[in-house]
Amino acid sequence: MWGLATLEGGKSALMVDGRLYALAPLAAASGKALPASNVAIFTDWERSRAVLTELAAAVAKGGVAPVEAKLAAPLTYPGKVLCAGANYYDHMAEMGFPGVKKEAQRLFFFFKPPRNAVVGPGATVVMPRGTKKYDWEIELAAVIGKTARYVTVETALSHVAGYTVAIDLSARDFNQAPDQFYKFDWVAGKATDTACPMGPWIVPADALGDVQNVALKLSVNGVTKQDSSTSQMIYSVAEQIARASELMTLDPGDVVLTGTPAGVGVPKGTFLNPGDKIDAEIAGIGKLSVEIKPPL
Repeated sequence: MWGLATLEGGKSALMVDGRLYALAPLAAASGKALPASNVAIFTDWERSRAVLTELAAAVAKGGVAPVEAKLAAPLTYPGKVLCAGANYYDHMAEMGFPGVKKEAQRLFFFFKPPRNAVVGPGATVVMPRGTKKYDWEIELAAVIGKTARYVTVETALSHVAGYTVAIDLSARDFNQAPDQFYKFDWVAGKATDTACPMGPWIVPADALGDVQNVALKLSVNGVTKQDSSTSQMIYSVAEQIARASELMTLDPGDVVLTGTPAGVGVPKGTFLNPGDKIDAEIAGIGKLSVEIKPPL
């Protein structure tokens, strides 16, 4: 298995079987040319993927030394981070809406600001000042590799370059506005700084096989909180991309977070505290681990 990563400091890296290799010297030694940043790599994904696959095969043969380095977010930074809300049957049930029917639901999205919200692994998440209800949500994140506008469900997945692990962190108390006509404040609750960890790397789309049958698991301080599958999605990844492309153009390097399964903190009144460690793992991709730091 190979994936595309970003090292601390912004240099691109190739992950092969869990080890990291600096991409620029690897490409140069093979006589290949690739863009300098991971975001740029996705602007010509078809060509880039072929080169990366060839480099991964060369690394697998041996003779190339891996690097020891900390990881940053694999995309620094996406053009857009579009997030699907309330998109798992089991999550809807735990939030008090059991037995929901797809035909009665409307797929909706919200944004996270890429340059401020996206962070990588490690002690990277700063709890917002004033929140008492900071919550976790593991999400499969789809990275766009080909411009999508008014695409069909049948062709939508051909616009996905790869997938990574994301954690949608939510200040649930900031999200509530019961005395206002709009009732929910999605920006206040969802768009805070460092509230969108991603990583550890991006794997090519075909590495997951059936994207609607992928296991997701999240733990807090070693205690499993979420343990489900993308089979619980109300709207499939393809349906989400098709719908999003009706609302706006999806550009290469954009990211779509596809919803979270049951096991979030709010139904049980259990929330995050400074010092807590979150491990979010998606089968076929890897594990993203972050630590919560106290407010600034």
